[in-house]
Amino acid sequence: MDYEAMPWNLTIASDLRLLSLTRAFVEGICLVAGFDENFTHAVVLATDEATNNVMRHAHQGNPEAPIQIQCRLLPDGIEVRVIDEGKPFNLEAVPHLDPAELRVGGRGVFLMRRLMDELSCQANANRGNTLRMLKRCRRHSA
Repeated sequence: MDYEAMPWNLTIASDLRLLSLTRAFVEGICLVAGFDENFTHAVVLATDEATNNVMRHAHQGNPEAPIQIQCRLLPDGIEVRVIDEGKPFNLEAVPHLDPAELRVGGRGVFLMRRLMDELSCQANANRGNTLRMLKRCRRHSA
């Protein structure tokens, strides 16, 4: 089966207890694709941070607001989209942090920028945002 031709989708409620489901979903896709452990860990961690941020900030703990995780395998990597129902979010307004700076919290976007090759966010037409993350590498056949 050609797994690159189809997107993989998971929709969950904004409940922090479901973060483990998100991690398992993304890890499973990376396993099917044949990505190595380091690559997989980076994609899972970035997706976990993004989903956590949506739950805490965009949805402000509202469990009724759904989050959609879309993954698409590419010939040279993976694209992950995290779709929320929060207020418009300007990713470019988030400062690029000094890694040596000591602070509590506020490292989610920093980690996503460091772990992924591309990171962008745009407001959706009706409501919410789509965060797009892309990580590139060569794959081994599963």
